[in-house]
Amino acid sequence: MTFVQAISSCFRHYATFATRATRSEFWYWYLFVAIVLFVFGGIDQWLNPGLSMGSFSFVNMAVGLALILPSLAVSVRRLHDIDRTGWWVLIGATVIGTIVLIYWACLPGTPGPNRFGAS
Repeated sequence: MTFVQAISSCFRHYATFATRATRSEFWYWYLFVAIVLFVFGGIDQWLNPGLSMGSFSFVNMAVGLALILPSLAVSVRRLHDIDRTGWWVLIGATVIGTIVLIYWACLPGTPGPNRFGAS
């Protein structure tokens, strides 16, 4: 899956939690999110030059809110691809859980169909 296909797939499945997401779709999505937040952070600094880095920003808040649901959805679908339930995404609230989720996101998906659908 290419970068553009992955972004298109994530926007098509904006709030779909029931299917599977490949590694490339997951990682391209988060690359896209990082680029978008960086660009809008720069725009916000340009619009409000007096703000220091890390201060409250309406632009970044709006962009973050717009991207949080598809980010959560692609994370759950990625867990489904390795045959884990989407509820495991909740362990990301801890530091060790975040490390585990990153490790799992690096694993290849289960070959063939699993309980969450076809690969």
